[in-house]
Amino acid sequence: MKSDDTANAMEPASGLDQNLGFHIRLAHGAVYRHFVETFGYLDMTQKQVAVLWLIDEWPGIGQTDLAKRLQMDRATVMAMVDRLQARGFITREPSKKDRRKQILKLLAEGRTVLKKTRRAVNEHESWLKSRFTEKEVTLLTELLGRIYR
Repeated sequence: MKSDDTANAMEPASGLDQNLGFHIRLAHGAVYRHFVETFGYLDMTQKQVAVLWLIDEWPGIGQTDLAKRLQMDRATVMAMVDRLQARGFITREPSKKDRRKQILKLLAEGRTVLKKTRRAVNEHESWLKSRFTEKEVTLLTELLGRIYR
């Protein structure tokens, strides 16, 4: 295949370039690839980073509330919590107010890894935001929020 053919093969199919979902998927792929490059040494997924971050911001948050904040099902969140607990990052214990509720707290190792992930998040966010003006970042955040809220 010639280089011109390769370039043409990389162009979206007719009409696809007008498909918003297609562009969101491409943008997601680019952001995810950069995340993997930035966070690879930490052996953490985006969701695991978000879980640690939320537990730090909301000490004693319950698994159900965590699932709601992440807009994920409870079973998936429970599996992530299990993995983070097995790595010694968090603890899960019954709530003193409601024994049916499991509350989550960061352990020392979790705080250490969260500090590292926050530095990586800042690097990742800088990379992403460097493509836009401050006004565009605000607008893009608002527009994307309309999709998932």
